[in-house]
Amino acid sequence: MWDYTDKVMDHFKNPRNVGAIENADGTGQVGSLICGDALRLTIKVNKETEIIEDAKFETFGCASAIASSSMLTEMVKGKTLEEASKITNQDIADALGSLPAEKMHCSVMGMEALDAAIRSYRQGGKPVEFEQQEEKIVCRCFNVSEEAIIKAVRLNHLKTVEDVTHFTKAGGACGRCKADIQKILDKVNGMVQAAAVQKSFNELTIVEKIKAVEKVLEEEIRPKLNMDGGSAELVDLSGNAVKIRLIGMCSGCINAQATLKNFIEKTLQEKLDKSITVEQA
Repeated sequence: MWDYTDKVMDHFKNPRNVGAIENADGTGQVGSLICGDALRLTIKVNKETEIIEDAKFETFGCASAIASSSMLTEMVKGKTLEEASKITNQDIADALGSLPAEKMHCSVMGMEALDAAIRSYRQGGKPVEFEQQEEKIVCRCFNVSEEAIIKAVRLNHLKTVEDVTHFTKAGGACGRCKADIQKILDKVNGMVQAAAVQKSFNELTIVEKIKAVEKVLEEEIRPKLNMDGGSAELVDLSGNAVKIRLIGMCSGCINAQATLKNFIEKTLQEKLDKSITVEQA
């Protein structure tokens, strides 16, 4: 018997927002019955404010899957799409008071379904299934890609193959992919360790600073802005003051200043240096 928190048991026995929204603005699907877990998330969005007004789920899975899906729908309601897109699997687990390590993949499934539902809304409401990249599949038993494993390792600071299995199910069946998973762990964690011994941002040359900022923009910032049809480009850098131009849908958004300060500036500060400031070009 798993050691579930009271919140997990409450959301399992009394799940909130079960079902499907009729004429949903966004529909995200993840998993399959073959893999043992499946989740379908539908959302209703206010077109003017982009606030999620309602969310419902249908799932085939264990108590953790039901509880995670139920909690996720409660978490996203009332949030803008941008705010909701920042919810991680760890946020879902924390809201439930924790999940057993072996069941963390259920919270990951919720995060992926939300990502798919938001993309569905951006694409006109056509259902979107969270898909792994076929050419980079590492675990074929559960159809888990290298990209998904790398993301789980980075977000959750995973250290062992067993950790990866708990969060993604990769390696949990035949086990033939465990060596490949270990290689990914070594690569990702090796990069993290190498970054820790690099020069501080203030010690970098102007060219090195530009490359560092561009790297964060490319890997951390643009992918999320692209989900909303926007992007950002580096225009100038003076000391630790960064000038960014928002483009696409972001350029005329009423939340442009919040995006610059609460997302882009905060991300650059977390990844590079706390003294970095971001201004609109």
